[in-house]
Parts: sequence; C-alpha cells; structure tokens
Amino acid sequence: MSELLGDIFISQLRFHAYHGVLGQEKTVGNDYLVDLSMKTDISKAVESDNIGDTVNYGEVCEIVKKEMAIHSDLIEHLAGRIAKEILQQFPCIRELIIKITKLNPPLMADCEGAGVMIHLINDKT
Repeated sequence: MSELLGDIFISQLRFHAYHGVLGQEKTVGNDYLVDLSMKTDISKAVESDNIGDTVNYGEVCEIVKKEMAIHSDLIEHLAGRIAKEILQQFPCIRELIIKITKLNPPLMADCEGAGVMIHLINDKT
C-alpha cells in the first residue's frame, strides 16, 4: 500500500495540576484540558491491525499524565516538554499539535479558559 497519512487524536484529557506563576495556582491548582493531534503514516497499521505499526495513544496519554504532574510556571513550557517526550518516543510522528486549556484562569473576566496551542513539524521523519 502506498503512504496513507492519518491524524491520530486525543480529545480533552482532563487533569488537575499546579501550573502557573501565581502562588494560588501553585498551591490550589487548576483544571486543565489537553488535546493532541498526531499526523503519521498509518498505511502499515491499516494492513496489519497491529498496535506496533501506529502511534499508541495509550502510551501518549501516559506521557501527558507524567508531564502534567511536573510543575511549570508557563503552559508554553509544559506543552514543549510534552511535545519533546512524545516525539522522542514516537519519531514517526510528522506533525504534532498540542492544545492545553486552563479552565479557570486567574483573569478579571468571565471565560471558558485560556491556554496555548503549539504546532510542531518533525523534520526528522
């Protein structure tokens, strides 16, 4: 089979974590949503039906869980750490999009959340 690109995604992983610059964020914490999209060649997996021929999203979730447990002042830094670990474990990923939303940001405004979205292109694939 010729190359078949697919987007493997994980939507709205939920965490309570302690990221932020303010003291309250470090002690009380906040709720977060993490969304990921990983573009990769899925042609082998389509034929083989073997988890070893694709990105195992269970393992990706474990990476995110591990990194969410480590404090960062900035969620940009957190997103970068998550991306680095995912691409290290799954070099077959061509593009990775990570969105992290802090659900109750310390703002003087009513909003659904604030966060960061990063888009990485793996030039090593």
